[in-house]
Amino acid sequence: MCPFFVCAESSVKDDELIQLINPVVADLGLECLGVEYAPSRGNSLLRIYIDHAERPITIEDCEAVSRELSAQLDVNDPISGRYTLEVSSPGIDRPLFTPAQFARFIGEKAKLSLNLPVEGRRRLQGAIRAVDGERITIDQDGVEFVVVHDNVQKARIVPDYAALGLAPEKPAGKAGAKPKPGASKAGSAKPGAPKRKPNK
Repeated sequence: MCPFFVCAESSVKDDELIQLINPVVADLGLECLGVEYAPSRGNSLLRIYIDHAERPITIEDCEAVSRELSAQLDVNDPISGRYTLEVSSPGIDRPLFTPAQFARFIGEKAKLSLNLPVEGRRRLQGAIRAVDGERITIDQDGVEFVVVHDNVQKARIVPDYAALGLAPEKPAGKAGAKPKPGASKAGSAKPGAPKRKPNK
């Protein structure tokens, strides 16, 4: 079952919507991780996260789900008012919708927004230490917080950019190195030489 996450009060038929989404995504050989619905007076947003067990999600996957699902939504109309349908891969900061998804990433760092405070905190960020049924243990700065899954408003993995090789590179060259006498600074023009615009 594809989990459903409502960001605020809305007029949307949750069960009917999930019954529409699940077979469409499954027929394309994909998995529905979860659904977010953000209602708005002008234009609401329906975001669906899809995944594949053996390969990354492609733009073609998102387009296929969007195309097939749009046709189903137009016919059945489970959402009142105007809305935008968005189909997305989970990304490196993937959302976590179910206890099973938390359990899959035990040891990874996650950030959570809660409906009700736990020990005075509405936001937590730390390593996922354990998942016991509906109870999720988060270690934040050496202190363990136990959160019931129903109390999780929103949760995402916090990427380790260094481990992914995406950390910003350090500037080349030695710090504090001085240019040799007579050498011009990078990007500056020599006296009498026309200034050139940097290549775009």
